[in-house]
Amino acid sequence: MSAFPDLHDEPDDVVDAGDQTNKSVIKAMALLTELGWHPGGATATELAQKMRMSRPTVFRLLLSLTQTGFVEKNGAKYRLGWKVARLGRRADPYAGLIAQVQPVLAGLAGELNETINYAVVNGETEFELIAEASASRLITVSAAAYIGLELPLHASAMGKLMLSYLPDERVRQVVPEPLVRLTAKTITTMAALIEHLHAVRAQGYALIDDELEESLFSLAVPVRASSGALIGLLSVTGPSPRLRIRDPAAFAERLSGGASVVSDMLTGAR
Repeated sequence: MSAFPDLHDEPDDVVDAGDQTNKSVIKAMALLTELGWHPGGATATELAQKMRMSRPTVFRLLLSLTQTGFVEKNGAKYRLGWKVARLGRRADPYAGLIAQVQPVLAGLAGELNETINYAVVNGETEFELIAEASASRLITVSAAAYIGLELPLHASAMGKLMLSYLPDERVRQVVPEPLVRLTAKTITTMAALIEHLHAVRAQGYALIDDELEESLFSLAVPVRASSGALIGLLSVTGPSPRLRIRDPAAFAERLSGGASVVSDMLTGAR
């Protein structure tokens, strides 16, 4: 159930001379982790049973955590406190992931001489752009302004690629109408979007050409786990006049090679 060691027989405030770990701190972290599984709260007795620790020990830990804001008490029940939420907002959940994928992005940016972007897939239609690598060209297009923001599904290469994994009926359910016009070339009808997604499914990649912004071209390919599940999105971005004259299938093939490397790194296939 827990990644923490079994500490139910350990005395509090013991420092192990071998590994210099404080058992009270470990118990407190284990308790916070257990509370995370009880959004409605849990009593000290329930937590003691779950944690296989004595009720007095659990009560002392809860008292300390309540006094410091990491736990809140409501009646007889305890739940995670406001300070846990604050720390969570300050933490960067993608720091380790970015460090892993950045060398791959940099390699592709150098090879294709264009900006390369990576997004994580968080749900059926949810993805977040988290990293990019720029080319050495004097004139490049950066997606940095979009990092951490929600890109429109119907007007971004990554969004279209996400939608292509859904049945047509589901697309109609999740894409709000009317489709917002961002440029003169933005797809603005559901019928046109569905037809476009059929082509995306057939070719295995999605692209935009002046649809999100004027003079912005982007092409995206999927990053899949060995099971076939969609775990990320990899794209190349640049000025439309320069990229639209290049072979999109060749772009997709090279990006797909990078996507396979990213997949192997993240899923431990290598």
